[in-house]
Amino acid sequence: MTEPLRPRALGTDHERVDGWAKVTGTAPYAAERRVPARAHLRCVQTTIARGRVTEIDARAATALDGVLTVLTPFNAPRLRSGHDAELEVLQSDEVWYRGQPVAAVVAETPEVAGQAADLVRVGYAPRQHDVTLSAGREDLYRPEVVNPAHATDTLTGDPDGVFADAARAVEAGYTTAMNHNNPMEPHTTVALWDEATLTLYDSTQGVHPLRDTVCAMTGLAHDRVRVVAPYVGGGFGSKGTAHPHVLLAVLAAWRVPGRAVTFALTRRQMFAFVGYRTPTIQRMRLAADIGGRLAGLSNDVVELTARYKEFAEQTGLPARTMYAAPHRRTTHRLAALDLPVPSWMRAPGECPGMFAPEVAMDELAEACGLDPVELRLRNEPETDPETGKPYSSRNVVACLLEGARRFGWRDRPPVARSTRDGDWWVGTGVACSTYPVLATPGASSATVRHRGHGRYEVSIGAADLGTGSWTVLTQIAADALDVPDAHIELRLGDTDLPEASVAGGSSGTTNWGSAVVAAARGFRAAHGDDPRAGDEFTAGTPDDGLRDEFARYAFGAQFAEARVDVVTGEIRVPRLLGVFAVGRVLNPRTARSQLVGGMTMGLSMALHEQSVLDERLGFVVNHDLAEYHIATCADVPSVEAHWITEHDPYLNPMGSKGLGEIGIVGTAAAIANAVHHATGVRVRDLPITNDTVLATTREE
Repeated sequence: MTEPLRPRALGTDHERVDGWAKVTGTAPYAAERRVPARAHLRCVQTTIARGRVTEIDARAATALDGVLTVLTPFNAPRLRSGHDAELEVLQSDEVWYRGQPVAAVVAETPEVAGQAADLVRVGYAPRQHDVTLSAGREDLYRPEVVNPAHATDTLTGDPDGVFADAARAVEAGYTTAMNHNNPMEPHTTVALWDEATLTLYDSTQGVHPLRDTVCAMTGLAHDRVRVVAPYVGGGFGSKGTAHPHVLLAVLAAWRVPGRAVTFALTRRQMFAFVGYRTPTIQRMRLAADIGGRLAGLSNDVVELTARYKEFAEQTGLPARTMYAAPHRRTTHRLAALDLPVPSWMRAPGECPGMFAPEVAMDELAEACGLDPVELRLRNEPETDPETGKPYSSRNVVACLLEGARRFGWRDRPPVARSTRDGDWWVGTGVACSTYPVLATPGASSATVRHRGHGRYEVSIGAADLGTGSWTVLTQIAADALDVPDAHIELRLGDTDLPEASVAGGSSGTTNWGSAVVAAARGFRAAHGDDPRAGDEFTAGTPDDGLRDEFARYAFGAQFAEARVDVVTGEIRVPRLLGVFAVGRVLNPRTARSQLVGGMTMGLSMALHEQSVLDERLGFVVNHDLAEYHIATCADVPSVEAHWITEHDPYLNPMGSKGLGEIGIVGTAAAIANAVHHATGVRVRDLPITNDTVLATTREE
């Protein structure tokens, strides 16, 4: 059991420490850093989806005044091979996908760089490409593990056998679309090589992980690479790992030493080589007795990866832990296609992997004549179905009951397509959410230094993507040192500071906060109650020894109201409400922001977001925010995020669970279930569009 912090600053509604700097424009993002001798990089991208580059003619580009250099696969500095195929940019003439960087122009101004890039001529030897995902492909294969290192398949009992004999059963296919991350700040790297040190100002979710990657690709020692990122304009996972643009900037900085090479991606390039969420095809089976108690559950997942590098999303994981069923199976199969490599996008695995089970549970409730909330209550497991371990805390029931009370669920008509308000069919839906509590002992460290007069400097190389790290780490430090928040000066986002893990997997506060607490407690033990200016102490995230004893998860229940126009099929979601069990909430203001943001992104996934792939050309055609639709304020009239009081002593000194991702996990399923309740139409494919609702209605 972890010794808890005494409540002081934690749990209070604290305004963002970095808020004023951001709203006044004094918080510098990567492209805004003041650097000497700035140069600008523009890349040339391939126009074929598979083949080889046969020639590059850059003579017209290099003839322009202001062009400093043009990098190609035939003249670029060499990187190490075998570490990461995605990052071996300009290292060979092989073309793996359309939009792949094939040349880079560095110039004095962005306008000249762009003009020169347009003048570069590339010759190709194309080969037939394949970008079609289907569950019937004969070349689907089983990856060794799914992200990051989970078992690919699991099997307990005989789910197929119990399905055949079940009193009530559901079997259906569900799909989720390809989605692309679009944080407000596009990916940006500013690289400066001074012949001794490579400095990168980058929009990254982890300065130390990015440095590790750059060192591995270049062979540079860690003390010769510095990464700085105190402010990041959103990431949602897409900035959690390095992508080719970082290495392009590094190569250019090597070629023009002393110049700060700036490479800020365009919005269209965000759809080309910085990751995306794989589309999924899920075959879901539920078998239950007449009372709705599950006997069998299976989810067989098909998704895609890139031909040149594997990424296997862990889509089947939620089905392994969410509900009690003695017979269960999950599988993952991949199609290797001529596309960029997929990557992390908010709640990878859990987000698409919760859609099929939660819509299937709604279908099972209908088959059993049960209320969807009641069906979920009847299938609560006593221990983790996958591991048999006890849960450190599991308050799904409390979330469902409190959410139903707040939402007015008891007034819900039991029959679909039974409520009409003028020209709108009206319905409501529910879905559950889950997300693991992740921690990496030893991956983060913090230093506490006394500055005199009761003031402290707390340093850790953590990242803040707009999630509130600046604020909550200040609160954690103040509690642990027993001083007011104003007496803490926090430093983060720099590899010159103590090492910190990536901001991913909703684990940042757990890892970084635990390190801050360990350093603060160590400082007080070493220096007593009357420290001198300059006294300091460094400590890392301890191993609490509890990861192998308990199944540790956050949970939630999400409710949605959907309105569907009876003539046009237009879908509106006027209400979203979620209740979550996320341990101790350290700052209600930033917590609510994260949960509401996640739910809004889930609504966007449910109704809007779809990367449309032109299979003839092999690339996404709606590659801008004019045609890649995301939710706006007009789409979300009311989004409420609440939480229950949850005390879990088996987590960390703060008693907190990550909440950056759980908000998105069940939202799309809740909306799909609400659309069914409104119209009687069961839509199993995302996004849900008006034409799909109308077409299905006509078929019925």
